[in-house]
Amino acid sequence: MITVQVVNAHGSRRMPRALLVDAVRMALEGEGVRTAVISIIGVNDRRCRRLNRTFLGHDYVTDVISFPLEDVPRLEGEIYINLDRARVQAGEYSVSTRHELARLAIHGTLHLTGYDDRTRAQSLRMHGREDAVLARLHRRRKRGMA
Repeated sequence: MITVQVVNAHGSRRMPRALLVDAVRMALEGEGVRTAVISIIGVNDRRCRRLNRTFLGHDYVTDVISFPLEDVPRLEGEIYINLDRARVQAGEYSVSTRHELARLAIHGTLHLTGYDDRTRAQSLRMHGREDAVLARLHRRRKRGMA
């Protein structure tokens, strides 16, 4: 069973809960993960920067941070999505904020399943998987199946 919790810790922005749950589930299923507990936490720039600095040693704002908690007997993790960055990036990429939030949820989920994006080759592979999951997600939601 896959359980996805969505928590909004941002003061003013909202998250499309059902879309994010569907995005995470679809990414996990695509990677063959059948048992998982994932929490998605929506945060602001300040909290995201603090998390990045405290836990990863990077003193800058980022769009998404994933923390794996367990992988046996089930995958457990937390995905922190920066709702401020998502809004800005949606404008930069000419997509809706909902689309960008779904992409970030998928990206964070793929990190939890072992994907990395530190090198160009890893990044291309990971973004290819993101695009494939996003396309499937949008097709499914358009048909009203999600």
